[in-house]
Amino acid sequence: AAIVLCLDVGFTMSNSASGEESSLEQAKKVMTKFVQRQVFAESKDEVAVVLFGTDGTRNDLASGDQYQNITVHRSLMLPDFDLLEDIQDVIKPDSEQADFLDAIIVCMDLLQKETIGKRYEKRHIELFTDLSSPVSEDQLEIIIANLKKTGISLQFFLPFPVDVDDGGGDTNASVHSQMHRHSFPRKGLTEQQKEGIDVVRKLMHTLDKEAGLEEIYTFRESLERLSMFKKIERRPMAWPCQLTIGSNLSIRIVAYRSVTEEKVKKIWTVVDAKTLRKDDVQKETVYCLNDDDETEVQKDDTIQGFRYGSDIVPFSKEDEEQMKYKTEAKCFSVLGFSRSSQIQRHYYMGNQVLKVFAAKDDENAAVAFSALVHALDELKVVAIVRYVYDRRCNPQIGVAFPHIKDAYECLIYVQLPYMEDLRQYIFSSLKNNKKCSPTADQLSAVDSLIDSMNLIYEDDDGETFEDLFKPSKISNPHFQRLYQCLQHKAFHPNEPFPPVEQHILEMLEVPRVVKERCQAPLEKVKALFPLKEVGKKKEEKTAQDIFKDNEDGPNPKKPKIDDEEGSFSIIKLAEGNVTSVGSVNPAEDFRILVRQKNADFKDVSQQLINRIDQFLENKDSQYYMKGIGCISVFREEAIKLSKVQCFNDFLQALKSKVVDKALADFWEIMIQDRISLITKDEAEGSLVTSEEAEEFLASKEKKNETLPPTDEGGDVDDLVSTV
Repeated sequence: AAIVLCLDVGFTMSNSASGEESSLEQAKKVMTKFVQRQVFAESKDEVAVVLFGTDGTRNDLASGDQYQNITVHRSLMLPDFDLLEDIQDVIKPDSEQADFLDAIIVCMDLLQKETIGKRYEKRHIELFTDLSSPVSEDQLEIIIANLKKTGISLQFFLPFPVDVDDGGGDTNASVHSQMHRHSFPRKGLTEQQKEGIDVVRKLMHTLDKEAGLEEIYTFRESLERLSMFKKIERRPMAWPCQLTIGSNLSIRIVAYRSVTEEKVKKIWTVVDAKTLRKDDVQKETVYCLNDDDETEVQKDDTIQGFRYGSDIVPFSKEDEEQMKYKTEAKCFSVLGFSRSSQIQRHYYMGNQVLKVFAAKDDENAAVAFSALVHALDELKVVAIVRYVYDRRCNPQIGVAFPHIKDAYECLIYVQLPYMEDLRQYIFSSLKNNKKCSPTADQLSAVDSLIDSMNLIYEDDDGETFEDLFKPSKISNPHFQRLYQCLQHKAFHPNEPFPPVEQHILEMLEVPRVVKERCQAPLEKVKALFPLKEVGKKKEEKTAQDIFKDNEDGPNPKKPKIDDEEGSFSIIKLAEGNVTSVGSVNPAEDFRILVRQKNADFKDVSQQLINRIDQFLENKDSQYYMKGIGCISVFREEAIKLSKVQCFNDFLQALKSKVVDKALADFWEIMIQDRISLITKDEAEGSLVTSEEAEEFLASKEKKNETLPPTDEGGDVDDLVSTV
C-alpha cells in the first residue's frame, strides 16, 4: 500500500489546556505508533509525510497564492527509524494555517505521481487536524469525484469526536462516534471547528453513505487501537505435491502452513560498541591442540567425531552426506487409514500444522479430493501419511484428518511421534492412597471452582456462546515488550527501559468476569484444603549427647541418624576392594571412599567430577540421569562431612559449561530436581543464602539463536497473510 500521513502543524495545533497535551503532540503520538507497527512488522507499505500550516511551501502544485503553506516533508518510501526520529524531533508547530482540503489535493497529487508504474493494492490518506484552519468548499465536489475515480481512501483523526458540538450544529452522531463519546470531555468548539466538522461529515458521508463516518477517529481512540505492535506479515506460500494412495491413485494437492510458532525474525548480531558497525568486528575461529603450547591446527586437518562409549568414531562431512536418507522428491503418501479415536490428542507433535487443499483450477483433483475428505468424515477415520517436504529432508509420519466448513474443505496434517519420541512414565495411583482420597465436600468445591472459571460464557437460553479468552486474538507479550524496548533504546540509548506497558501485563490475566465469579468457590476450596506450615523437626538429643560422659567408649544407645546406612550393608562387604570411583556405580564408590579412614575428600571428589564430565559428554538422557545421581550423592556427603565449598565450587564450574557444551536439557533436569548450591541454612560452612541458591538455578539465556534445521525451517508459510 501507499500511505500519506497528512499532519496539520498550524499554530492552533500547539494550543492545550493546562495539564493536557496539545493536539499536535497527540497526533504525533498516533503517527509514531503507526510507524512503529509498520517498522517492526517489516511491512512493505510505503509511507509519505505531508505537513500543512508550515511557514514555508514545498509542493508541486504551489503557484501564486494557491496551495501555500503546504510542505511535502517526505516522499513515498519504506518506513524506518529516520521517519520515527523526524516525527519525534524534527516536526515542530509553525505559525501559519492552511486549508485541509488543499492539503488533501496535494496528497492526491503526490500519490498519483509517485505510484506511476508501480502496483499498489491500496492508496490511502490519513489526515490529522483540529479543524481550526479556514476551509473553502469550492473544490469539495471535485475532490470527492477524484477520490472515487482514483480509488484513494481517506481517514480523519481529530482531537474530539464528530458528535461534540456544544449545543449547536448537526447532532446526528454516528454509532461509531457514540461508542467513544464517553472518553472525551465536552469542550466548547469554535465556529471554525463546527464548520470544519460539517465539511468532514459531508465529505465522508458522500464517499461512503453507510460507513463513511466510521472512518473518522479520535486521537485517544487511535492510540488505544495502535497500542499493540502489528503482526509480521506473511505471504501464503503454496506447497504443491501429489497425494498418492497406493500405486494407481494420485491427486494434485497444495498445502499451506496454518499454525506454527512465530520467531523473532531479527537476528542478534555483534557490533562494535563505539561505532555500532558490524563490519568493524571480525570473528575468527582457531583450533588448537590440548597441549602446553596450544599448537594451532588448520581447519582442513580436523574432522568431526561421534562419541561411541569411551571411543571417538571419526565421521566426515562426506560420511554424513552418504548417511542421509535419500528420497527422490517431495511426498504426501497415504500409508493406510485408522479410526480417528485411535489418534490421541497428546500424540500431536512437530512445529507446524498444514492445511491441504485440492490443486487450484483442477476439476478432477477437486472431485477426487472432496470425495476423500467426505468419506473420511462419514466413516470417522483418518489417513496415516508419509510426508517429505523435499529431497533434502527426512521423512515424517503424520495424520491427516478431514475438516469441512461452509466456505471450504481440506485435510489437516499434524506430525505423529516415532517410537523414540514417546516418553513412558509410571506414577503411583492416587486412588489407592487413602491419605489422598478427597471427601465429597472437597470434590464438590473443586467442581464449583472449575465451573466458575469456565472461559465459555453461555446465555440463560443455553444457545448463545461467547469465548471470554481467545489466544488466537492475543499478541505474543514477548514480542510486544521486545519491540517496546528496541524502539526506546533506538531513541534513548543511555536511559533505562520504561516499565512494561499495562496492556501487555493484562494480556494473560484472568478475565475480569471470571475473576469476580470464582472468588466464592476459591474461598470454599481454601477452607476445605487448609495449608499448615510444617516446621523443621528438632533432632532429639540424648543425655550422653549433652553431657559427653562416655565420649571414648562405645555408645549403645546412640540412635542411627542416616537411614541410608542400612542400604550399604551388603556393599560394605566389598569396601576393601573399592580403590577409585568407577563408571558402573560411581555414586556408591564415592560414598564408600569418602568414609574410609584417611580419605582425601578433595581427591575422591575430583574422581567423581571426572566421571560426571564423561557422562555429560555423551549427551544422552540415560547418562544425564546417572550424572544427576552422582551430583546428589556428592551434595549429601559434602553436607555431612562439612566440605560445602568443594561442592559449591564444582556446581559453579558446571553451570559455566551449560551454554558452551550445549547442556541446556541437562540443566533443566537440575532445575526440576532442585539441585542447587548448599545454603547456610543446610550447613554452617556455607555463605550462600536461600535466595542466591534459587537465583543460581535459573537457566542461562541462550547467547545466540540457532537457525532451524532444513526440514523445519524451509516449510510452507502462514495461511493468513496479514492482520
